[in-house]
Amino acid sequence: MERAAASLDYILDTVPAVHPVDPYISLLKVGGKLTFVGVATKPLHFNTEDLLLGKKTLTGSFIGSIGETQEILDFWAEKSLSSMIEVVKMDYINKAFERLEKNDVRFRFVLDVAGSNLE
Repeated sequence: MERAAASLDYILDTVPAVHPVDPYISLLKVGGKLTFVGVATKPLHFNTEDLLLGKKTLTGSFIGSIGETQEILDFWAEKSLSSMIEVVKMDYINKAFERLEKNDVRFRFVLDVAGSNLE
């Protein structure tokens, strides 16, 4: 994290739980933007000094339009970006929820319905 300090223009925060925000704010360049799309169950806390001195912006969106979603997908493709995910099958779904409740998840879960035995 220290090596990446002040190196990012944008961060898309998808975490739907209370989590520390300051480490992510420190990753933003001057004028950088941190956008929240995950809804935390309680207020998030952060130091305003780094925001003000760095002219950084916090913003959020509950949902984007089809056009906005396509714009983000095009941006990711253009920059060759990818997500860190953990693919799980249907028979693991209860365990995945247990792990979410324990905050034992490092990456976003992606449910592989097509690869699951649904019989």
